[in-house]
Amino acid sequence: MATEPAEPADAATANGGDAAREGAALVTGASRGIGAACAARLAADGWPVGVNFRSDAEGAEKVVAAIEAAGGRAIALRGDVSDPEAAEPLFAELEEAFGPVMVLVNNAGVRADGLVSQIQDEQWDQVIDTNLSATFRTTRRALTPMLRARFGRIVNIASIVGVKANPGQANYAASKAGVIGMTKTIAAEVARRGVTVNAVSPGLVETELTEDVVAEMVKEIPARRAGTPEDVAACVGFLASEEASYVTGVTLTVDGGLSA
Repeated sequence: MATEPAEPADAATANGGDAAREGAALVTGASRGIGAACAARLAADGWPVGVNFRSDAEGAEKVVAAIEAAGGRAIALRGDVSDPEAAEPLFAELEEAFGPVMVLVNNAGVRADGLVSQIQDEQWDQVIDTNLSATFRTTRRALTPMLRARFGRIVNIASIVGVKANPGQANYAASKAGVIGMTKTIAAEVARRGVTVNAVSPGLVETELTEDVVAEMVKEIPARRAGTPEDVAACVGFLASEEASYVTGVTLTVDGGLSA
């Protein structure tokens, strides 16, 4: 197993000291839903936030306006993270505005449901590229400044479907299971440098992505309600905080007891 030479830690930065706040937070897919809620939460916690969007410029600008109205700082950043070339200009634009990315929330995601016999290659690739490959690329781009600062928080939005069968979502399940496995591995690689890598696995959360299944699934949830984007954002906020410096490589399930 490859190991990295140990280096003396700088307590201020390794534990989330003042140096960390010189950077910014980036939330992918943040023009609505869980991403928008995460951006608002991180801004409320004091981070300047990059609000990434693919096509919903109006939604992203509304998120930025709400953050600024509440006294925070934010910028809308267009970029399709499923494009292998998207990460560099996205990060560069945010770095120019607010400094290096010290918090990364990989939230961008898509669904293309169907039974395995019906899923086409294009649908498979679209889901894997957006949900898994993009998470890898943005994480890879974020790590160098984080490791240099000896501080960083990466939170990947996974799903309970990554560990619990849901017929009709083989591509989505594969992408989210991959996110969970990748989260654990990267966490182990960078833990000694003060960088934490965790995942949040929502169950049924009421967003535009799930509006077609909410009514059918609520009756299966012990809490008898769908989650809200703010429920998920609260967990992301904790994992991005200084208080979570000893929490890494975990998957926090937010599902109202569905997977219990």
